Amino acid sequence: MAKTFRLPKEEPLLNIASYARGGPQAADRLTPSQIEQIRLTVNRAPEAVVKVLSRSSNDLKAVGKHIDYIGRRGNLELEGDEGERLQGRVADALMEDWDLDVDDLRRQGSLAAASKRIPLKLVHKLMFSMPPGTPPQKVLSAVRNFAREEFYGQHRYAMVLHTDEPHPHVHLVVKAVSEQGVRLNIKKATLRHWRSQFASHLRGLGVAANATERAVRGDSRSARKDGIFRASLRGESKFMRAQAEAVALKLSNGGTVAEPGKRTQLQTRAAVQNGWQAVAQALSTRGDHRLAADVANFVSAMDRPHTDKEWLARSLVAVARPSSRQISPVGRSA
Repeated sequence: MAKTFRLPKEEPLLNIASYARGGPQAADRLTPSQIEQIRLTVNRAPEAVVKVLSRSSNDLKAVGKHIDYIGRRGNLELEGDEGERLQGRVADALMEDWDLDVDDLRRQGSLAAASKRIPLKLVHKLMFSMPPGTPPQKVLSAVRNFAREEFYGQHRYAMVLHTDEPHPHVHLVVKAVSEQGVRLNIKKATLRHWRSQFASHLRGLGVAANATERAVRGDSRSARKDGIFRASLRGESKFMRAQAEAVALKLSNGGTVAEPGKRTQLQTRAAVQNGWQAVAQALSTRGDHRLAADVANFVSAMDRPHTDKEWLARSLVAVARPSSRQISPVGRSA
């Protein structure tokens, strides 16, 4: 049996664009929690990040390798769902305790019955992170509180804190099938809820943290694409390398870069800005003039939205500008 994770009735993220449709009257019905999130957003509080690492989660060998990896092959201590400290290379013991071999037999049986079915996951691999400078132990505590609230008594889990990179992050491994035999399916709404709860637990520990969509913040940059772009500069992404060369060629010929989705992007930005303006007007009407002014300043500071290719073009121009040389068609300074 499978089900989607149950979510609370109230949408955890601000739907700013909806206030543009409803006008100041809709924005005037803001709840205290929404007003607090508006305050966090316009003051650019650090954004909490929750990711699902989707690869290699559907067989025992892959799960064991992942547990060994996040435990740094026995050098880091994992924490179980009962608060127990797991030391050394604990992958085999953990998988046995979770009865993952039984789940694996069921998975193989389902594959035999329907060969075209996508293999079912044995675990979900989650990562919770915050920007550099966030106290690592508070990130761990927030994830601990989150996991206990969301999964305790249902899905077995284990976690570990990593501090070997500038941004502290916690890896959380969650058994896909609950103790009651219910499979956990993760949808986009699930991730939004989890991110909102993670940020809430951080705030409860005194850490400023927010959970809003990129469009709401006026951010059109894709973090994933930015990472791929950096890989392309190292010669590790053939696809992005080809895109970079195409963009560089167009720039070197004096052209501009645009994409078919630009119109939709501009429409979304207009709806978001109108929504923020409705919120500012409602806040001013209710006497919260300072926050209304902060909202107005926040909107006015929004940069023009750019597509992925436009961001790539800007990055290429930025790389070439210090040397004051023209970009060649292969994406290097000439």
